[in-house]
Amino acid sequence: MKRLGLLLLSTVVAAPAHGQPGGSQSPTALTCGTLKAESSHTSAGWQWTTSGPAGKTTETGVLKSGPLFECIDGAILVVEFASTAGHAVFTAYFPDGTDISYGRQQVERRGARWVLPIQAKPRIAAAYRAA
Repeated sequence: MKRLGLLLLSTVVAAPAHGQPGGSQSPTALTCGTLKAESSHTSAGWQWTTSGPAGKTTETGVLKSGPLFECIDGAILVVEFASTAGHAVFTAYFPDGTDISYGRQQVERRGARWVLPIQAKPRIAAAYRAA
């Protein structure tokens, strides 16, 4: 009887949770001031959600790897991803609800700083330009 109970318990523990694909990974999340990002791997690719003062946005895509989240100065949320087709995107979300996106080839990383095209300057609030 003990053997049957142990076998039943090990079968229940080893089975995936109801409604969840067996190969999915745990979601990753980052909170950056008033902004929040979360991602998870699905059977069709990746899904990531960003939320903040401007609302909540969910995107999906077939990516080389999951989207990367970074917090700059505890206020600016950066999301980077690269599709399997080779297109890389950089998006910065600001606490005032604005965001800017560029192809990754237009953005340069120098140590701990991001260098954006000069055209981005008027679109970034003065309080966040030095971050």
